[in-house]
Amino acid sequence: MADGAALAEHMAGYVEILLDACVTGRRLSRAELDSRRVQGTRAAEAGLALRGLIRDHLTAARELQPRLPSGATGALLAAVEQAVDAFAEGYERAQHQAVRQEEAARREFIDDLLYGGSDLGRLVERAERFGLRLSQAHAVAVAEGPEPYGDGYPVARGIEETVLARFGNRQLLLTTKDGRLICVAPGDQPDVLAFFGKQAYAATGGGRVAIGRSHPGAGGVVHSYEEALNALELAERMGLEGPVLHAADLLVYPVLTRDRQAMADLVESVLGPLRNGRGGAQPFIDTLTAYFDSGCVATEAARHLSLSVRALTYRLERIHTLTDADPTNPANRYTLQTAVIGARLLGWPGEAGA
Repeated sequence: MADGAALAEHMAGYVEILLDACVTGRRLSRAELDSRRVQGTRAAEAGLALRGLIRDHLTAARELQPRLPSGATGALLAAVEQAVDAFAEGYERAQHQAVRQEEAARREFIDDLLYGGSDLGRLVERAERFGLRLSQAHAVAVAEGPEPYGDGYPVARGIEETVLARFGNRQLLLTTKDGRLICVAPGDQPDVLAFFGKQAYAATGGGRVAIGRSHPGAGGVVHSYEEALNALELAERMGLEGPVLHAADLLVYPVLTRDRQAMADLVESVLGPLRNGRGGAQPFIDTLTAYFDSGCVATEAARHLSLSVRALTYRLERIHTLTDADPTNPANRYTLQTAVIGARLLGWPGEAGA
């Protein structure tokens, strides 16, 4: 039940309304119903529990009953029903408005957090409201699935509930952004993001998750988030396998493309002659990719390409003939493999070679 002061405030005028309605046998007026809605709204804004407030209304009505004329029970019940319904309507309306305002504030905070578009000092203060302490390091995991994630979607909600059920006592933030599901966790708790990645992959049946490195401070969240996004983009471009990617394992790729023009020159110089082969350069690029990804094991590469070992060996020989670099020779292998990685990063021969 509400305390005495709160009860006096939110029950003000209620007994008088009931008494007059029962004596006259009328329904409550619009003004009376509006007054109860206003009281319901104020009660919600004060943070009082609706269940206890309704109990207070019923108790007041029961205490009023002995003062009423005989046979007025039906009128009393009708008046209580109208008054309580109006009170609950005002209460629920205020709650819905508060939820919308909270969601808007949360979405604004997430945008500022992930894009760094706010004063860092104020961002740190706002973060505590949403369970984050930006004074420590954080890492970000980003999940994308066959279909976009959205707030309230069953898949996103199920993943969030599972993660929070297991790590609810940790300082976590789960949200959606641009059709992706995002988890922000303290940097010293990699088990949280690993579990999140596992759940996201299992829930989508074909999704992919990237985890950025841990970085300190509010700016660290942005940095980790961008690393995760870049890892997802890189995985798509490179055809990297595995449901969970770690940005720390992919640092070599940005290094290779830091001087984009130098990489383009290397690709064109080393692999350009492959355009003269039957079918163009792409079948040879695919062959080298499979060969290097298999650890230079011809039988494994042939199986991946659905070729016979003899056919694969022939392609490797043609690559040697066209480029003057032998994929089976360790002396040539590093240059060829670097050029192949560069070709995949640059979209060659489709984009860079067009």
